[in-house]
Amino acid sequence: MHWGKAWPWISTVARLGLSAVFLVAGGLKITDLDESARAVNAYRLMDYDTAKVIGAIQPFLEIAVGLLLLIGLAVRLSAAIGALLLVVFIAGIISAWARGLQIDCGCFSKGGDLAAGRTAQYGWDIARDVGFLLLAGILLWKPRTRFSMDGLLMGER
Repeated sequence: MHWGKAWPWISTVARLGLSAVFLVAGGLKITDLDESARAVNAYRLMDYDTAKVIGAIQPFLEIAVGLLLLIGLAVRLSAAIGALLLVVFIAGIISAWARGLQIDCGCFSKGGDLAAGRTAQYGWDIARDVGFLLLAGILLWKPRTRFSMDGLLMGER
């Protein structure tokens, strides 16, 4: 197999997959910004007012990254921002796990403290986010993708 010809397609799959991740995550949060703030606050890393601001900004940032990746505009920059977000998310989950908190990460749900008797699935959450981080890594390494605005701007067909 000639990898040179395959990479734009591999990167396209990574771009569209990562786009879907951020669009879904942001879309689920944007409908209830107060709940998003409570999910951020559940990590107990900052005061509630700061968590409220971050909880309000986060869904819009996730959707913006998702849309940029979807249309393939500024792919490397969008992937870098996405990777930074994922590293922050992973660090937050590790912090909650290390401190013995029992919370839902809030990645694709309302988040917050878990009901009595439920336990957090931190290992799964971290593994999933590392997988998403690998998609971002592919795009940082090989940002040229098919069906992208970047390609159109560079005269590719």
